[in-house]
Amino acid sequence: MADMKKLYIKTYGCQMNVYDSERMVEALGGQGYEEVDTPDQADMILLNTCHIREKAAEKVYSELGRFKTLKAENPDLKIGVAGCVAQAEGQEIIRRQPLVDLVVGPQSYHRLAEMEEIIRKGKRALDTDFPEEDKFEKLKARPKAKRGPTAFLTVQEGCDKFCAFCVVPYTRGAEVSRPVSQVLTEARDLVERGVREITLLGQNVNAYHGEGDGGAWSLAQLIWALNDVDGLERIRFTTSHPNDMTDDLIAAHGECEKLMPYLHLPVQSGSDKILKRMNRSHTAESYLRLIERFREARPDILISGDFIVGFPEETEADFNDTMSLIEEVKYGQAYSFKYSTRPGTPAAERALVDDQEATERLYRLQALIAQQQKDIQDAMVGQNVKVLFEKPGREPGQMVGKSAHLHAVHVTADGIELGDIKEIRIVESRRNSLAGTVI
Repeated sequence: MADMKKLYIKTYGCQMNVYDSERMVEALGGQGYEEVDTPDQADMILLNTCHIREKAAEKVYSELGRFKTLKAENPDLKIGVAGCVAQAEGQEIIRRQPLVDLVVGPQSYHRLAEMEEIIRKGKRALDTDFPEEDKFEKLKARPKAKRGPTAFLTVQEGCDKFCAFCVVPYTRGAEVSRPVSQVLTEARDLVERGVREITLLGQNVNAYHGEGDGGAWSLAQLIWALNDVDGLERIRFTTSHPNDMTDDLIAAHGECEKLMPYLHLPVQSGSDKILKRMNRSHTAESYLRLIERFREARPDILISGDFIVGFPEETEADFNDTMSLIEEVKYGQAYSFKYSTRPGTPAAERALVDDQEATERLYRLQALIAQQQKDIQDAMVGQNVKVLFEKPGREPGQMVGKSAHLHAVHVTADGIELGDIKEIRIVESRRNSLAGTVI
């Protein structure tokens, strides 16, 4: 429609930010906005930020600086900062960057419509509260638009763990879970709009304790309820914490038909000394026993993890403990980072490991994980897997989808539609994907 205003959102960081951006589009849809692909088309630009990576705030200020020309050409252009950097920086963003009209934290984006009205009157709007009202309940969805075959669904937010390196408890708040009925309603709505696979999201998703029939439900109970949703074919969840792993969730991996054989379970280090300094509250041994139990329940499960290398006081012996743990687990995928200071966290005051030494350790760790990933992918050649197709590939006639183990699979064949689940024979292992043919 010609009178629709244009909204451009750039999303940084985690899957939860992707989900939040979708909901912000919905929130502003009621104000007459439609989403566009480039900032030069926009009447409003929103940066949905992440505070996990190094120098996150400075990168946001740098990005904002690129919009000065657009603002000069279009004085009516509105620019906003959302997400975890907005929560952490708040008033500092307003003070430091005059072109910003709006700053909203991740717990307040349901107030975007009210804030948009304020900035359209020429005022600036700031909201980084932790409001008592349920933001998910307050948001009113736009008309039912068709969705792709996969979707994220936030079921839990916040963190009570206070790991020494992490800002999430300060930017997302305490652990809160959505009611079961609300999650199931949103899941059914997504399925009606074409979704066949849902990934449940939470900072500590397995700490889920949403109110359901008979009291608080575990994540496993929620998964079993989703298993009964007609048209939903696949269920995943991320990110888990070892301390919140329950017997019923482990059992569900062996018993629940729609729960995929994939587990992302961050460990961060294989050294008990470093884990204690990180305030992780688990040991390398307890983590390894968890992995054993999952593999007993589901022998073909693929394990993914997170690692921080060069944490303050990490010695070569500590690092070797991490490498030994990786050797024992045999990861199909992992995310690994060199430690960097987050202002305001307990670890920020500690002496850093030599940067060159930390970098060298990171390369060694990544090389080991890459080899493990390659070995697992190579072993898939000749196997038959079911693939949910999500998008066209780069080559003519090619489609790309995900296996149950979250491997990207490329197939060139006629008659494959988005959302199809087809049995595929894997014929080639590539660097970060597989190739196959339709059976």
